[in-house]
Amino acid sequence: MKKLDLYIIRKFLGTFFYAIALLAVVIIIFDISERIDDFLERKPPLEAIIFQYYANFLPYFINLFSYLFTFIAVIFFTSKMASNTEIVAILNSGISFRRLLRPYLVSASVLAVMSFVLTNFVIPETSKNMQEFQKKYLKKEKKGSESNLHMQISPGVFAYVESFNKRTNTGFRFSLEGFDEKGMAYKITGDNIRWDSVTGMWKIENWVKRQLHVKGEILTHGATKDTLLNLKPGDFSVDLDDAVYMNYRELRDFIELEKLRGSGNLLKFQIEKHKRIAFPFATIVLTIIGVSLSSKKVRGGIGFHLGVGITICFAFILFMQVTTVFATFGNLPPVIAVWIPNFIFGLLGIYLLKVAPK
Repeated sequence: MKKLDLYIIRKFLGTFFYAIALLAVVIIIFDISERIDDFLERKPPLEAIIFQYYANFLPYFINLFSYLFTFIAVIFFTSKMASNTEIVAILNSGISFRRLLRPYLVSASVLAVMSFVLTNFVIPETSKNMQEFQKKYLKKEKKGSESNLHMQISPGVFAYVESFNKRTNTGFRFSLEGFDEKGMAYKITGDNIRWDSVTGMWKIENWVKRQLHVKGEILTHGATKDTLLNLKPGDFSVDLDDAVYMNYRELRDFIELEKLRGSGNLLKFQIEKHKRIAFPFATIVLTIIGVSLSSKKVRGGIGFHLGVGITICFAFILFMQVTTVFATFGNLPPVIAVWIPNFIFGLLGIYLLKVAPK
């Protein structure tokens, strides 16, 4: 590492963390103003507010805006260097533009790795801690029911409930169907099915079982029946927000399980998984674009570079949203939808590198 590398890395990371710190202060102020009534009404301990809520609240929002503020930081301090003719002096000393780019890429890689670790391992844990605080002090427990739920719980075994009450963990008008290579092998129906949290088993009430054979069928019935199923109450009410509480391994395993069950939310979870890799990589792509744009001294100075840079950054965000919609409601594979913006803007970065002042 040369003095120039350390100078640029210090400028890059210093500007980024300073901007993120200002963002954190603004977020906290706005959130306090929004939740002050709840805090005064529920009276949570100050220690819980600071360490259980805000300490777990900030990582998500910091990571959410990290690549945007990386881009702004690059443009801001590089434009300032260009306006002070520092870039011209560096290039005139015999240092190539590619060599100048090295400390930028090192810094961007550090931030990309940080974003990857936050997204996939840290934020799921902090989100769980924040959820516990919200349940205890801010939010009332959600009570409601889901209806017409049908899923495959293991190969060839399908479960159905007409409605499921999340408060009592009870499903109504339950049926369980098993299939083999010849067709339906059995079917169990019941008026309702109830989860026993102590035994981890389901209790079917007023059940009837039809066991199908080549020569006919065997019909059995009873008042109650305890059965072990590859099914838990939370499986009846899966929401995209649940992905926030899963680390990368848990999300990957959950997607495989949802594939088996034929979940309608599968695409959304696949998009979320690929975003967790593509977004940190976007930090490097936007850094290359930012350096290429702001390394030339122009009449508009920092303001001009910031205006063009922010326009490109929001175009990137918009493009990401558009391709995500195509994946969700069209036939575009999730991995392509999430990575297309990085590829397109990566090509833009390569072009800007070629036309940047040498």
